[in-house]
Amino acid sequence: MAASSVPLHHFSGCFTYPRRERVYHHGHVWSPTPKARNPLRPINASVETPPFPLFQPPPLQQSPTQLEPADPDFYKIGYVRSMRAYGIEFKEGPDGFGVYASKDVEPLRRARVIMEIPLELMLTIRQKLPWMFFPDIVPLGHPIFDIINSTNPETDWDLRLACLLLYAFDRDDNFWQLYGDFLPSADECTSLLLATEDDLSQLQDPDLASTMRKQQLRALEFWEKNWHSGVPLKIKRLARDPDRFIWAVSIAQSRCINMQIRIGALVQDANILIPYADMLNHSFQPNCFLHWRFKDRMVEVMINAGQRIKKGDEMTINYLNGQQNHILIQRYGFSSSVNPWDLIPFSGNAHIHLDSFLSVFNISGLPEEYYHNSQLVDNRDNFVDGAVIAAARTLPTWSDGDMPPIPSMERKAVKELQEECQQMLAQFPTTSEKDQKLLDSMPEARRTLETAIKYRLHRKLFIKKVIQALDIYQEHILF
Repeated sequence: MAASSVPLHHFSGCFTYPRRERVYHHGHVWSPTPKARNPLRPINASVETPPFPLFQPPPLQQSPTQLEPADPDFYKIGYVRSMRAYGIEFKEGPDGFGVYASKDVEPLRRARVIMEIPLELMLTIRQKLPWMFFPDIVPLGHPIFDIINSTNPETDWDLRLACLLLYAFDRDDNFWQLYGDFLPSADECTSLLLATEDDLSQLQDPDLASTMRKQQLRALEFWEKNWHSGVPLKIKRLARDPDRFIWAVSIAQSRCINMQIRIGALVQDANILIPYADMLNHSFQPNCFLHWRFKDRMVEVMINAGQRIKKGDEMTINYLNGQQNHILIQRYGFSSSVNPWDLIPFSGNAHIHLDSFLSVFNISGLPEEYYHNSQLVDNRDNFVDGAVIAAARTLPTWSDGDMPPIPSMERKAVKELQEECQQMLAQFPTTSEKDQKLLDSMPEARRTLETAIKYRLHRKLFIKKVIQALDIYQEHILF
């Protein structure tokens, strides 16, 4: 199969770059957890924050247990090269790095800068021909440029960035030679590009497993084509075996940012690896976002306007807004049982009344901006989470002006939808209880195997949550 014939999924979303439901790290997961149709793209950075009402209190933060301050050298190698951080600290735990507030931050009407990373520390390549690098670290005539130039401009952004990353590791006195020591190793990565056949079988999702096999084959064929026995030593030493190259591709996929940058009068859409900012974890309700400051060629990490931060809170961004779990796990190696954008493919004819369902759970906003209006409920009621928001989007509904729902018809529809959910659960070879027990029994399992089991567990937990939400809905239907 030709390398260019298997495009990765490449989306442009609001990059605001992990858990407060749960927080995830690319390549690392910070807490236990249908077929891809569109090609996987780097995230699109934006100064716009996600639609999230200011009057809603920030989600509860998980206590950062088992976390230790990062090695002082982690700060030093960036600080001497003009990287700056304000009011935050990097911490490392069993599952990798995270960024935490070192002091309280009161809400302001303007976004506040907490990190500045100069362009000189990044690895940047233009998205379209002719290829341009910022900074320009590839010398004229070097064979790595020929390899990059052989890639498909539309689909192979991750292969190009992996080549650039491997070249940076090999270049004397390059910052990435030092920073690479803090990147996750192949054994620490949760990317399914590094998964074995047994790991993929544990997904219990044939379509997803097939997609990952094609991506693995694509990376392997690219390495075999460009790292054959006749290549110069300066190329061969970059990736002496395919495992090294596939690891680099997984790092490129999970840490790449798609950002429009302005350098002088030149405006470029670029794929970028941004050190330090790539240690921010993911949240579906992030408190930070990224911004390009063109006057001095800096990427800023900024706290959302109106966001209250307490000391010890984790600073998070949204890796991909509006994407289902099977997209997140392909790109980053994590999934969530409370992903507000996950879907269930219902096939029956049953429908429930949309406005009544939203009212029962105090869900407000337009469908693309649903949120839980927690000001209207008892603070002790924590049933509504991202999975219930997803249920409001994925459940078959009807709405006909001022026509009220008929309770008996609503209860019948609820029963049919619950039966369809139960049928979906019955199709899995294992139950969620067995999956959780399996995870608990193998704390030292391969990270990719753990990721695969969590993916199927999260799918089942989401379906169960939808069943519970339908139970509560029918109990609250007015007669």
